[in-house]
Amino acid sequence: MPPESDISISSILESDSSLFAEVRTHARGPEGALPITPEMLLTQPSGNLFGLSQDAGMGWEPSRLLDPEFLILSTHGGLRAQDGTPIALGFHTGHWEVGLLVAEAAREFRNLHAIPFAGACTDPCDGRTQGTIGMFDSLPYRNDAAVVLSRLIRSLPTRKGIVGIATCDKGLPAMMMALAACGPLPSVLIPGGVTLLADEGEDAGKVQTIGARYSQNQITLEYAAEIGCRACASPGGGCQFLGTAATSQVVGEALGLSLPHSALAPSGQPIWQESAARSARAMLRLAHLGLGTSDILTDASIRNAMVLHAAFGGSTNLLLHVPAIAHAAGLRRPSVEDWASINRHIPRLVDALPNGPNNFPTVQVFLAGAVPEVMLHLRHAGLLDTSVRTVTGETLDENLNWWEQSERRRGLKEKLRQLDRVDPDDVILSPDRARSRGLTATVCFPVGNLAPEGSVIKSTAIDPSLIDENNRYHHVGPARVFTTEEAAIAAIKQGSIGKGDVLVLICGGPAGAGMQEIYQITSALKSLPHCKHVAVLTDARFSGVSTGACIGHISPEALADGPIGRVLDGDLIEIIVDRNALHGSVNLVGENNERFSAEEGHRRLHARAPRNDLAPHPMLPAQTKLWAALIQASGGIWGGCVYDTDAIVTQLRAGQQAIQNSSQNKEAR
Repeated sequence: MPPESDISISSILESDSSLFAEVRTHARGPEGALPITPEMLLTQPSGNLFGLSQDAGMGWEPSRLLDPEFLILSTHGGLRAQDGTPIALGFHTGHWEVGLLVAEAAREFRNLHAIPFAGACTDPCDGRTQGTIGMFDSLPYRNDAAVVLSRLIRSLPTRKGIVGIATCDKGLPAMMMALAACGPLPSVLIPGGVTLLADEGEDAGKVQTIGARYSQNQITLEYAAEIGCRACASPGGGCQFLGTAATSQVVGEALGLSLPHSALAPSGQPIWQESAARSARAMLRLAHLGLGTSDILTDASIRNAMVLHAAFGGSTNLLLHVPAIAHAAGLRRPSVEDWASINRHIPRLVDALPNGPNNFPTVQVFLAGAVPEVMLHLRHAGLLDTSVRTVTGETLDENLNWWEQSERRRGLKEKLRQLDRVDPDDVILSPDRARSRGLTATVCFPVGNLAPEGSVIKSTAIDPSLIDENNRYHHVGPARVFTTEEAAIAAIKQGSIGKGDVLVLICGGPAGAGMQEIYQITSALKSLPHCKHVAVLTDARFSGVSTGACIGHISPEALADGPIGRVLDGDLIEIIVDRNALHGSVNLVGENNERFSAEEGHRRLHARAPRNDLAPHPMLPAQTKLWAALIQASGGIWGGCVYDTDAIVTQLRAGQQAIQNSSQNKEAR
């Protein structure tokens, strides 16, 4: 029997006949006249003049059409009614309220006799796409969005500056890449803030494990339904933990692109909305002072951002995004050695989800002082270049002098004490206090015969009970190898991953699965009673909220003939992470009940053929395959997964020449 629908065909085809009477073919048009001069008619491009006609057509006062023009770009998604209720949902809460910031900035521009334009390129949600084929588009989307945003910037030739408003994992890095490429044009970044915690319930990171916990009979259906409903306690903002979204906000402010103390503000609240008006004023001030983005973004500001990343203990995904921002700005891309050096020398000063020890949410980090408060400690220790210029038009040093004496600093710290009975000095610690509380640097870069070009682990995420008296983690266990995330998550939920195993997920890198983020796996492992005794190795990447002995970004990836693609089930793998020296290693050290050295493991891996089941995911989109090839030609993951046009063109020409030479040689024979 054919399927039926309760929506009739007539309701689709027919309209109320009264609508026909309302149809018109002409309208009077706006009153007034364009403020043009003979010189403008003789010298201006036709596009500039037609732009004035369109501006009047959209309702702007004709007498003000020659006011300076500024472009506001955002990642806004969804459609809200005037009372805030949803008409159409966005992909995630992070861009749901961003339109309010656009409106606030636009009103301030208009009040200050400037003309605001607004455009948007919305962004996906890594949480929503966990464990789905949507994740294959996640990281490649960042490059696409940066391209679209850059094209939008160039498509308004008369703009005097750019305001970018973004919040989450891919939209915010893409926005920073687009702004970084503005060069002499001034730009200001407005971070979209964070979601509030539920009065009673779980944060947005923990709630993503309800499926795995239910499969292990740890929670009931009723509990999962109730707790899942209220995890996002407020309708806007990035997640409540220091994942990629929050870390990107921190990095944007550390670069000098955002106003002091704008990262991690509570979305939807007046203090959050007010920052948009101040940012519009900052944009006008930059234009008056003749300061462009290239005056803000320098090698020194890139290093400052890396220092703040280390001091916060930020998401490892920023290892992909900071080099991409530097590349867009025409600056030197930081290398893995640069990251390692900074993380060895910069103390972690922030106690935030998911690094601990007390796991304060991001909104409490904001009230404790967030970026400028951490910067005060770093300045005192001589670890920042405070001579860099910022979007206030002043140096970082001058901004910090203001912050140190500000009413904002005093008032918000007191608010944190009153609201949550939290001491701000327990959230953001001095280096001495951090050391005494056991806070250690976050990111370590293991190498070895399985990761000859490097890998990354968030060493603070390892269970403290597994760390010895020398602050070292040491694990030796048999490999359980999977070539798809689906197979790995099924094994976890079925309970077939045992204590001491090393879960090896390959074909998850750029060429295999778009360098997918595998929080579904790391969160599911947490539901196992022996979870802390399971390590994870992968050529994919992790969410910033992942915990456990999880080593990602392993390179070369399996599909680039990396040795990780030659690991077999039962191979003995040794992982060592020194959390003091921030050195680590990941090596094959045994097979078939035979134990051997890392050097012998290197020899045996090279003697093996790659596994015969290595392949890109069958659902990998063609666009992602192209992205993987282009970024490989541009420096790969350690180069930021960017498009290096010169490198790509050089390799294309070399390939064309090789094909031509081969063809000529065949003809000659």
